[in-house]
Amino acid sequence: MDRTLTETRSVCCYCGTGCGVIVQAAGDRIVGVRGDPDHPANFGKLCSKGNTLHLSAVRTGRATVPLLRESRTVLPAPTSWDNALEVATERFAAIIHEHGPDAVAFYVSGQLLTEDYYVFNKLARALVGTNNIDSNSRLCMSSAVAAYKATLGSDAVPCCYEDIDLADLILIAGSNTAYAHPIVFRRIEAAREKNPDLKLIVVDPRRTDTAASSSLHLAILPGSDALLYSAMLHVLLWEGLADNAFIQAHTCGFDALRAQLAELTPGAVAAACGLKPEEIVTAARMFGHAKAPLSFWCQGLNQSIHGTANGAALIHLHLATGKIGKPGMGPFSLTGQPNAMGGRETGTMANLLPGHRDINNPADRAELAALWGIPALPDRPGKTAVEMFDALAEGSIKAVWIACTNPSQSLPDLAKVKQALTNAEFVVVQDAWADTETAAYADLLLPAATWGEKDGTVTNSERRISRVRAAVPPPGEARADWRIARDFALKLSKKIGAGRTARFDFHSVEEVFAEYVKTTLGRDLDISTLSHDALDQLGPLQWPVIENKGTQRLYADHHFAFPDGKAKFIPIDTRLTAEAPDARHPFRLITGRLRDQWHGMSRTGRVPRLYSHEPEPRIHLHPSDLNRRGWQEGQLIRVKSRRGEIVLPVAASEEVRPGQAFVAMHWGARSLSHDGVNVLTIPAFDPVSKQPELKHAALRVEPATLPWRLVALRSPGLAADAHETVLAWRAKLAPLLAGFDYATLTLDGRERPLVALRVATAEPMPAARIEQIARVLEMPEGACLAYRDPAKNVIKRARIEDERLAGLLLAGEDQAGNWLRAAMKDGVPIDALRRWLFAPRAEPPVAAAAPRKVICNCLDVSEDEIMRAIAAGADLATLQEKLKCGTSCGSCVPEIRRMLSGSGMAV
Repeated sequence: MDRTLTETRSVCCYCGTGCGVIVQAAGDRIVGVRGDPDHPANFGKLCSKGNTLHLSAVRTGRATVPLLRESRTVLPAPTSWDNALEVATERFAAIIHEHGPDAVAFYVSGQLLTEDYYVFNKLARALVGTNNIDSNSRLCMSSAVAAYKATLGSDAVPCCYEDIDLADLILIAGSNTAYAHPIVFRRIEAAREKNPDLKLIVVDPRRTDTAASSSLHLAILPGSDALLYSAMLHVLLWEGLADNAFIQAHTCGFDALRAQLAELTPGAVAAACGLKPEEIVTAARMFGHAKAPLSFWCQGLNQSIHGTANGAALIHLHLATGKIGKPGMGPFSLTGQPNAMGGRETGTMANLLPGHRDINNPADRAELAALWGIPALPDRPGKTAVEMFDALAEGSIKAVWIACTNPSQSLPDLAKVKQALTNAEFVVVQDAWADTETAAYADLLLPAATWGEKDGTVTNSERRISRVRAAVPPPGEARADWRIARDFALKLSKKIGAGRTARFDFHSVEEVFAEYVKTTLGRDLDISTLSHDALDQLGPLQWPVIENKGTQRLYADHHFAFPDGKAKFIPIDTRLTAEAPDARHPFRLITGRLRDQWHGMSRTGRVPRLYSHEPEPRIHLHPSDLNRRGWQEGQLIRVKSRRGEIVLPVAASEEVRPGQAFVAMHWGARSLSHDGVNVLTIPAFDPVSKQPELKHAALRVEPATLPWRLVALRSPGLAADAHETVLAWRAKLAPLLAGFDYATLTLDGRERPLVALRVATAEPMPAARIEQIARVLEMPEGACLAYRDPAKNVIKRARIEDERLAGLLLAGEDQAGNWLRAAMKDGVPIDALRRWLFAPRAEPPVAAAAPRKVICNCLDVSEDEIMRAIAAGADLATLQEKLKCGTSCGSCVPEIRRMLSGSGMAV
């Protein structure tokens, strides 16, 4: 095997920060990654997720050959690419001929490259003749798109990352930036260190690590965002902090909004916001007196039935004070996915067209049709994400092509989504991974290339276009996404292409990009002079690109993107959430992200060390809610909404208010015996952006009586293929989760990775099923230390390898599960554990076996180590010097600061 080390410059595939990475490869395997010091988005820094990208480049679980299911009653079988695409062509063509082009749909992803997006968009609109193409970015950023277009005239972020260093006030709304966009937050921290006068306001129902770092935390009640910013604007007007000259010269619609604002005083909205009136006044004054205020927002504002109004109300603060278009100021939407912006630019959403064209504008449609060489584009609006799956459920859409996304984990009201996929006549899933929740519904699974294997471009949150480059070839028969779409289009055009002359004979990804940039000529995002070669020479550039130079900021001349050049104030929707708590469902659900996991965990969920900060899914309630009900930390709780129910262990957290419940969005059916939090969420959406309200729902919580327990742990120790081995064990265990009242299947460890299964049921598990689990984990009774008590339904086994605990099965009781798990992953010698292996002991018998929560994932520094150092008088600098925590990626620094603050030590 070729072990020559090569290095390739590319871009991280997680959030929209767009960090440059240098990928190290040996032969056909990725073996390392580090930040690119020359990339202007991150200057060499990476977060805990980016730092472990190479560990996610595994083969277990990959889709490597096309798989075709002849009928829903049989398992999919390998087939050739020619046959796979021929079957897809026949099925789609037959449906289009019988039911029309709107009977099929395409659901794509913000993880696609711009070139992938473009070919899919052209396929749907120019060849099939439907606008039924939408992206999972609908779930993330469509409200921000709508807010920018409604107020500034174009979907264009006017700011850049450099503004962080130039601002004197930063307002973060609906974003735990420290977790979701860590490198952006590192830059905010650095700016505050350089400028102690830089203030930080954080608006968030939870006291997250981002909020804990703020100068002012506004812990609003869920759904009250638009009320808050409107009341702040009321204060700005009342106290003379608005720029009336700017409003008069550069905006319109203000008089109508001012009439609405008259009723939205701090006193009038404070109760609905869950704030004191003086907190709203303080925030408004801070914003109004700032010379350069910069605002960031993300899903907390967007995922709402009035997400467009939320974003617009925040943008209004900048327009009313004239603080936009200049260094250090402006409204900055943080993008959730690596190329959500590229999807918006290529028009790959149901209500957009390439080059920021309007699907409802006949001139825009005619211009694009001419560019594509077709008579006309469809003018009927397409189905957006939730609408698309509703249409699949009811039968008006018959076939769907899903690329690089996992809707049966990520969409709201999952019971309905699963029914939609079951009802569909034909489902194509194009993905790098064959084991996602959605792949199980595929009639045809097409293997796609993924990060490290693809060439093309992406656009980050600050409009910066970067080159993505392949470091290794894709495994097996996997192909680039654009090529799969092209090959399907070429076949389909022979079946339905009469009268449509759209060209699909792209020979390279460079050719795709060259055609795409032509659609931007003369538009606000003009990159018509760019090519892959130009980007290779010039480096990452922000659009529009003029004379080979990018544009840092938009609207510097205060001429906005509307025909009259004026920005608009719009009326504000002041409803709260779509589903309010009541006597039967008294808790407010809040969903959000974990620090070390991303989206549905199809990538981060394969890296054992990324579980060490939050090992298992939990529901977080305020301690007073536990105390009032007599519940204990770790107790299993049944969580119910009007749509479904799940079971999770409870954790006490003062980050949430009493009556609120937080559940992370990441965990799905590959980790749990149920589908995760989106079983509970509501499909109601913003009427303008069509973005669903994934953030909020009403809940009932009650104890789950599941007394019988099982813990199964298995580690291959220090074997060279240990990582792939634990993934293989997990893959074999995953099908066994179904049917349990509660089960969780996770990974853990670093040098000694392990797979961990926990089960809780109302009745004892049959011995045959216990043996099935033991066989998967290669723990037959004859190869293990064993104990059995049939009268108590207890079975225990321990597998010893190389004088270390390598496997553990505790069926019937699990008191020792936590400390034996810690002992296994830390490689504690068996002599220290042997006499205690089967003792029902909750506390570890030796200090080396004590469970540890890891705070610094990069350098494996635990919470206990940090707290002991703090107790001894350490400040942040001392902690970084002695323990090295926070000196690598820095993702743990906000949490360390919070720990220092809680102890009374200097931060």
